[in-house]
Amino acid sequence: MNWDAIFSDGTRDYVDPWQPKKGQTVTIRLRVAHGEQAEINLCANKNRTPMKLDRETERFDYYKIKVNLGATPFAYYFEIRSGSEVAYFDRYGVSDEVRWQYRFVLVPGFSIPDWANGAVMYQILVDRFKNADTTNDVVDNEYHYISRNVSHIADWNQPPSEFDVTNFYGGDLQGVKDQLYYLKSLGVEVIYFNPLFVSPSNHKYDTQDYDYIDPHYGKIVDDGGEPLADFDSDNHHASKYKARVANKKNLEASNEFFAEFVKEAHEKGIRVILDGVFNHCGSFNKWLDREGIYEGQEGFEVGAYVSKDSPYHDYFRFYPEGQWPYNHAYDGWWGHDTLPKLNYENSQKLCDYILHIAKKWVSPPYNADGWRLDVAADLGHSPEFNHKFWAEFRDAVKSANPDAIILAEHYGDASSWLGGDQWDTIMNYDAFMEPVSYFMTGMEKHSDRYEPEAEGDGRRFEMTMRHCMTEFLTPSLYCSMNQLSNHDHSRFLTRTNHKVGRVAQLGSDAAGQDINIPLFKEAALIQMTWPGSPTLYYGDEAGVVGFTDPDNRRTYPWGSANYELIDYHRDIIFMHRFNEPLRFGSFLFLQTDKDYLCYARFTAHQKMIIAINRSGASMHVDIPAWRAEVPDGTIQQVFVTNEAGHSILPVAHEVEHGILSGELGPHEGYVFSVNV
Repeated sequence: MNWDAIFSDGTRDYVDPWQPKKGQTVTIRLRVAHGEQAEINLCANKNRTPMKLDRETERFDYYKIKVNLGATPFAYYFEIRSGSEVAYFDRYGVSDEVRWQYRFVLVPGFSIPDWANGAVMYQILVDRFKNADTTNDVVDNEYHYISRNVSHIADWNQPPSEFDVTNFYGGDLQGVKDQLYYLKSLGVEVIYFNPLFVSPSNHKYDTQDYDYIDPHYGKIVDDGGEPLADFDSDNHHASKYKARVANKKNLEASNEFFAEFVKEAHEKGIRVILDGVFNHCGSFNKWLDREGIYEGQEGFEVGAYVSKDSPYHDYFRFYPEGQWPYNHAYDGWWGHDTLPKLNYENSQKLCDYILHIAKKWVSPPYNADGWRLDVAADLGHSPEFNHKFWAEFRDAVKSANPDAIILAEHYGDASSWLGGDQWDTIMNYDAFMEPVSYFMTGMEKHSDRYEPEAEGDGRRFEMTMRHCMTEFLTPSLYCSMNQLSNHDHSRFLTRTNHKVGRVAQLGSDAAGQDINIPLFKEAALIQMTWPGSPTLYYGDEAGVVGFTDPDNRRTYPWGSANYELIDYHRDIIFMHRFNEPLRFGSFLFLQTDKDYLCYARFTAHQKMIIAINRSGASMHVDIPAWRAEVPDGTIQQVFVTNEAGHSILPVAHEVEHGILSGELGPHEGYVFSVNV
């Protein structure tokens, strides 16, 4: 039996329809070697059902079976019997034993919006992208946060300081709006914004008001008040901040501006995803009001910190030793009193309000295209409630906008949330960022550790990916957020220098020293050819470096970007977007070895092969192209990157007896394609 020929997956060439409705009939297929004298069975629900030969080619036979689905998940695997030999095929691959954990699973009724499959996303931390409206800039001493008064950074190119949370560079939504043509020309299809709602920090993961876009990002149409005196830390005196963020004119103008922004983005073919921080809020939040921003302000109820009789009292968990007024004894996320944890189990009113927020921003007039959920696994005080809430959240969002996506921040196995009834997908750490980082650089994603034994270990990479990719339903995998960098981890380009540590120990300059751009370009090539939604962190395409938070939050280098790197990203993005296998096609490892990856993406009509040499030396390869259903004859090289640059000019290569042979130069990556 030719085990290398056996293949199936959950994509539409092997499951039709690949996102079935409840009660629908699906056709499931399996591929084996041509002429294989074998009995092919579909195994599900303790039943073995024979499959029938569907069609034959020179190299393969395709078997199929029709299955009538009900309303519950349908799990299956394949059994192949040839004489006394028995093989089983599941999501991990072929085996001589049944592996229940790797069964294929179809969830009737679960589907991902079509636009999200393989969509090219671009993550923006607004304060650091572009300052186009100086009238909404945070001013020095505007208010006090954590341990100091806030500051406006006048030098756009100044790297973030070690304590950066109170420093503002002035980036705003007008700056993003002004660069929509740049993003469109880059090939971006979706903007994922870090939080936009009213918040005192520059990262805004401490929400102050879920109902409004922060006027410092939007519009300040009615300014006034005064900043704090130099040594004043009492925000009751922060009259300028109060005038800006508690004035309904500014809040409503900012919401209107956001609605206009989304409308223009949509007109340019770009969707918008918001960041929802619902596990906790901020100590400035109007429901708590620890800082007195809303105390005594017309149109706002008294906060739970101020009075025990607040209508928001049950939104938070107060400890018995606390006393009002001004009760400091409340539950904070991970003990942070600036991040009060929301107490959903004690307040149906809170639950209902957050579900209202979930619907509000994906509905007219705002029409956002979905949510990214911050620390989503932490919400609530028990796993049971957490899953119940996210199921209700899904129902709320999809009822308001069926085309909206729900993706969550999660580390580790997220399968208990990815059963089709809660999240659509996740930020893909386990099956993308971490394995790619270790294989390409040997570096842990924070640059906190270098593991030389992991660097270039192709076999380890393959085994990790095979396992972790099975933790997703296929539709979830194909829209997962595949990032090399983001706001929580070091920039990938900095990881290529093998410097272990953070900016406090190493200094800002070290992040850009000894970097390896050809290696980074190969990683970006993997990103654009891997199943899922390739997601750029703003400025990565321009050569921005940085250690982990806060150094990774440097400003976009307008006027001093690495334009060759931008051109490179533009070319690989358009290759990704306009080659169907890279968005919807099957995935198959062809070969892995030391410093070497080779895999295929293919559909019934187009076959693509990706080969990566991450080492600084040349290597000869004999690629089993036949496994990707590539016929003998000419195959086109459609992309190459190496130490000299990159090219999109087509170059013909020959496949003979199913093998594509050639040389991979130092830090060289190829993409080959053939239509059949």
